[in-house]
Amino acid sequence: MQLAGPSLGRKFLLEENETLIGRDEDCTIVLEMESVSRRHCRLMASEDGVAIADEGSTNGTFLNGTEVGGQTPLHTGDLIKVGAAIFKFLGAEGQGGIEAHYHDEMYRLTVLDSLTQLYNKRYATDFLEREASRSIRYERTLSLVLFDIDHFKLINDKRGHPAGDGVLRELSELMKKRIRREECLARWGGEEFALVLPDVREEQARFVADALRKLVAEHHFGGAGKPLRVTFSAGTAEFRRDTGTVQTLIDAADGALYEAKRRGRNQVVAQSV
Repeated sequence: MQLAGPSLGRKFLLEENETLIGRDEDCTIVLEMESVSRRHCRLMASEDGVAIADEGSTNGTFLNGTEVGGQTPLHTGDLIKVGAAIFKFLGAEGQGGIEAHYHDEMYRLTVLDSLTQLYNKRYATDFLEREASRSIRYERTLSLVLFDIDHFKLINDKRGHPAGDGVLRELSELMKKRIRREECLARWGGEEFALVLPDVREEQARFVADALRKLVAEHHFGGAGKPLRVTFSAGTAEFRRDTGTVQTLIDAADGALYEAKRRGRNQVVAQSV
């Protein structure tokens, strides 16, 4: 469980025998922080428990305030400092298991939208910041899609807000099935959604957005009571590593979304940063 750093509140499961923490993209837990070495420290799981060892990092690895040398066993509640990031080790036994479940639930409430169970805007923004840093560092592509349900106010006005909520939930479930694990689909606000696409160029992002648009347009929404047809407009933009920022990427996608609506809705428009 991370208590400080770029993934505040996130719980990392130790599913492998060895877990490498560092700045390199091939690490199990990647920390995009200058104070973290490329291969900073390693966690090793065995029948006897979990131990930690430093990998010759520049700034050292600290366990409960003491610098780690060789393999050092971990116990529930231990605090691990890696650069400017702090982790709390939660074992599976006894009280540790209860605390792990508690933190897992608190993290879920922090990052998920309560209505749609998609990620919320805060999480999506943090995810976008991390992917933009990775895009610059490793010269990888990154695209953003912003969606907005067409004439959503009419659904609320004619069928009531419970029907509108039903549409939001049903649409979210529909799109979620088409999203890859490394992508981030979030409720951006109201009837607007965001999709962050790492390692995807603008042309492919537009193709993905249009495929989702067709999927939604052809779907009969039954959660609103009487069957209902729903469409959305979308704007896509690709991150420019040399001149762009996360905000210019968001603004570009938002501008493209506005243009899609201006052109008559139920379509996808791409725009460069």
